[in-house]
Amino acid sequence: MNGKSLLPEKQDSTNKLQKKILSAKKDNKITVMAHQILGYPDFDTNYQMLKLFHAYGITLIELQMPFSEPIADGPLFLKANQKSIENGTSIEECFDFIEKVKKEFDFSIICMTYYNVLYHYGIEKFVDKAKSVGILGCIIPDAFPEESEEYIFACEKYGLASILLATPYTSLDRLSYISKKSTGMLYCVARKGVTGSKTSLDESTIDFINRCKNITNLPLGIGFGISTIEDIEFLLSKNVDIAIIGSAFLRKLENDGFESVEKFLCEIKSL
Repeated sequence: MNGKSLLPEKQDSTNKLQKKILSAKKDNKITVMAHQILGYPDFDTNYQMLKLFHAYGITLIELQMPFSEPIADGPLFLKANQKSIENGTSIEECFDFIEKVKKEFDFSIICMTYYNVLYHYGIEKFVDKAKSVGILGCIIPDAFPEESEEYIFACEKYGLASILLATPYTSLDRLSYISKKSTGMLYCVARKGVTGSKTSLDESTIDFINRCKNITNLPLGIGFGISTIEDIEFLLSKNVDIAIIGSAFLRKLENDGFESVEKFLCEIKSL
């Protein structure tokens, strides 16, 4: 490659997903992105959870396709990924489910999975299929832009947002590079580590949010350990665009059922 990157520069930073996020923000002071692991505990439960999300006005949904070694996920999601795979969940089933859901509900859907899933499915084939079923963007935590040129190219080609991750430990130079290659939104990991553990939101979080705001005009989504109304209120006070919630919903479902999830959603809606 003669020492030069083949990565295309982003041609239009205001893509369809970004427009959807900004539109939702006009109606709500902060947008919640709700996460589900497909096939866990089963697709019917996924569907019932999505019905609840829709009923309480959550329109931004992150649907995770299971993988055997989800390196960014904590113990709760690791167990869910493994159980979904044991249930026989396939990528085609996930696509079929997403297509069905997209036809029934007006969701902005983001797909989350790992690069090995794309590699075995066929990277361009995966991106093309994702676009065709109504997915607006992908989060692939282990798809580093320097090493994932085929994926980035495919997203550019099919108009799918390729959402990259930044952490509080990302240098300013690296943060600038990532923000230029990310489309739709920037996923800001609130702390070092994996999903699921409680995150202490403090001055260091504020510093990180401000660094990101100074680098990019993309909508900012804060995830990893966002689990309480107080967490959402904190992000709201810092004018963060998206609170990303996953483990908290799953934990409430497993411990106390749909009623607990609905109670949490009711509290979120009242903000």
